Amino acid sequence: MTVIRDESVVIREARELHRSGVEASCAGQHRDAVRDLRRGLSLADAINPADPELRADWLVARIRLSSTLAALMAESAGPAAGLAGLDDVRQLIEQVADPLLRAELFGSVEHNRGLLLLNAGRTEDGVAVLDSALDHEERRLAADPREPALVEPVVKTLWSRGTAHTKLGSVARARQDLTRAVLLATEHGLTTRAADASHALGRLDLRVGDVPAALRRYEHSERSYRAQDLDVPVLLGLHRAQALMAAGLADEAGNQLDSVLPVMRAEESVTRDLADVELYRSVAAYMNGDFDLARAMAASARQRMRRWGCETCVANATLVALRVDTAVALSADEAPGTVSGRALARRALDFADGLAVPRLAEQAALARMLAVRLEIRRGALDAAERVLAGVPRPGRLAPIEHRMLRRLCRAELAVARGQHTAALSEIRGGLTDLDHVRDRMGGLELLSGTALHGRDLSELAVHLVLSGGNPRRLFAWLERTRAQTYRYEPLTRFDNPELAERIAEIRTLTQSIHQAKHEGHPTTVLRARRAERMREANRLGWHTGRWGRSRPVAGLAEVMAQLGDRALVSFASSEDSLVAVVVVGSGVRLARLGSSERAGEAARMLNADLNALAPDHLPAQLAAVMASSARKQADLIDEQLIQPLVELVGDRDLVIVPTGSLYAIPWGVLPTLHGRPTVVAPSATAWLAADRAERRPEGRTVLARGPDLPAAVGEIDKLGAYYSTAALLSGERATVANVLEALDGAEIAHLAAHGVHEPENALFSRLELGDGPLYAHEVAGLPNPPRQVVLASCELALNRIRPGDEPLGFASALLASGSHMVVAPLSRVGDQACAAAMDDYHRLLAAGAEPAVALAEAIAVDPLHRPFVCLGSGRR
Repeated sequence: MTVIRDESVVIREARELHRSGVEASCAGQHRDAVRDLRRGLSLADAINPADPELRADWLVARIRLSSTLAALMAESAGPAAGLAGLDDVRQLIEQVADPLLRAELFGSVEHNRGLLLLNAGRTEDGVAVLDSALDHEERRLAADPREPALVEPVVKTLWSRGTAHTKLGSVARARQDLTRAVLLATEHGLTTRAADASHALGRLDLRVGDVPAALRRYEHSERSYRAQDLDVPVLLGLHRAQALMAAGLADEAGNQLDSVLPVMRAEESVTRDLADVELYRSVAAYMNGDFDLARAMAASARQRMRRWGCETCVANATLVALRVDTAVALSADEAPGTVSGRALARRALDFADGLAVPRLAEQAALARMLAVRLEIRRGALDAAERVLAGVPRPGRLAPIEHRMLRRLCRAELAVARGQHTAALSEIRGGLTDLDHVRDRMGGLELLSGTALHGRDLSELAVHLVLSGGNPRRLFAWLERTRAQTYRYEPLTRFDNPELAERIAEIRTLTQSIHQAKHEGHPTTVLRARRAERMREANRLGWHTGRWGRSRPVAGLAEVMAQLGDRALVSFASSEDSLVAVVVVGSGVRLARLGSSERAGEAARMLNADLNALAPDHLPAQLAAVMASSARKQADLIDEQLIQPLVELVGDRDLVIVPTGSLYAIPWGVLPTLHGRPTVVAPSATAWLAADRAERRPEGRTVLARGPDLPAAVGEIDKLGAYYSTAALLSGERATVANVLEALDGAEIAHLAAHGVHEPENALFSRLELGDGPLYAHEVAGLPNPPRQVVLASCELALNRIRPGDEPLGFASALLASGSHMVVAPLSRVGDQACAAAMDDYHRLLAAGAEPAVALAEAIAVDPLHRPFVCLGSGRR
């Protein structure tokens, strides 16, 4: 009896060590977990019970300890070691007499084996083992179907197998497994497992190209984890970053991964997951052109992957390095046929030939396409064609960037052979593919970001058409490749209570920060909390919003008809060559305007000079120096961009479509354009939609004033005298809720308030009102946004220009959401100058002048101190 009692104590202690080992593992304490499990095994190995009941308990304890330890050891010693350990455990399970217990144990071990195979890149083998695990687990569950402890293993295996089916592209099977996992977990109160499965469904949504749905799933899972006071899995950040990269938001993806990396590096047991995060950080860096960071992250990821033994992962990391080297080689000023290009092409082909097909067929195809581009660059066209012939057409689930790259290879090869028509046909097909992706996007950030994937194709199209010198074709291709966000009908009203709650929290925190500063208290904690709320709101904004159907690209004939006696100037650049397509009457001309880099630098310097000149009370000598410098830059821009067009446009009113850094030019400051009505639009398509939009019945005029404005700028009572029915909101009445209510359906909205442009998070550009900031997110959600918006005393005409000339900012959000024009300064404006300009503008507007005309006359009074622009239509 004494021996039996002692052995039972040993078994109990071994079980306790297994429990503590599992808890340590879940907490990321790898060393502690291994220590406890080894101690438990040592205790169990020290006895050999003869009593049948004790022996059964002892055997189960050894099996659980050995199984968990084998899975943990795989993280440091690699999957092969873990699989070998689990094979030994399977032999132990054969000794278990109870068939139900044996099924339960086999289910657990087979699940662990399946996970190790998946992590080693052996997905098909992993699925087969998970099938076996599920058979065992469901056999055990059938004997006691209401027991949550038996339901949980089934849910976990369904989740694992669904994830594997997602990797294999078996969409229907993946969705079936993951949906069943969510339903089972929810039914039995396993909320954490339900959140895990929902997270996995988000990865499936991403796999089929539904980025907004994926982001919604991730957000739902994160809320569920937080509601249970659980740490949010760091891999959720990785998967969110993958979705953002699929939408072309490489900056945002990089920021997301940068927040995850320090957490993972502090953990002890996430070598495999850390390698994944480093891999995708390298991809985001590559997309942003940060090649040094991309190389460093890819090298680190590859080293970790090799230790783990995942062939697929090593191939993916190697590919990033190849893509970086290819991008550098293609951009280098080397003569065709250089040794470096030939050697790199050979390296890419050798890498592709060494990959296991069909498992790594996608990676092999990508490597071959890199070789194709290198061969084309060095003039080896026959070799490029042979390699390209071996690249299969991408499947339905292939990433959009792979489809775009194949199109690019085919187009570049056609160009090299002088087959321009064939090249443009490939480009057109690629842009159509990209349209299908864009059609599924949600928020404005996602919609505008997709242009990144088509950047190379678009640039090739413009270069190709420009070389032909046909302005009509160039106009058509410019409209097909730029500012595609504005092809979509305005954002319809959306209700997202959680986003509204986050924005309200941000507003409250902003007020608290102002109060703390006023009282001399520290603001570090408040600022950190506001930054976190802004990140949460931004994530919600990615998948919030619905867009109407896309409009067709504007045709030249309809643009000509709408222009009437106006002229349209559409700027474009290819490499360092700047041109303008000029549409006047029924004619279209092409003007070559020199260096785009030189024009962009002059635009930046002009903007800096105007900022320095803005304060009302500069010392006279300093004001004279800054004015002289600003005039010099304005003259340079005028001489390069406008004077060559005078013979073409005469004295007509202008519609200007800028490109890149030209968005920063306040056109009314240029000498030739003094007093000339000029409007700016992101594309002719966007201008056409705004200019011929249906005129609604005359609406009200809203004049709102924010806090802490100089008396001159904030004098809305004087402006209100020009309108018989103006609604004036100031002081305590100028709250966010009151202003939003007044803006809905207004004809003219004049907002005199301090504003902040957020270049890294444009939809959080804001106006400061009486009770806190009014964000672009909120204005974009109005059912009937004001037809004309005037933003005084702020720089909210500024935009962040994404690839594809996609402007994104407060003003552009208003235009995208249905406002027809926005008047705002592009640089700082002095208080007195702003007040005078706005008084002149509203006086002329109230007297019946068209907005573009009224603004041009107001600017002409003192151009250097009134750097306003009219965005959108320019007519009532």
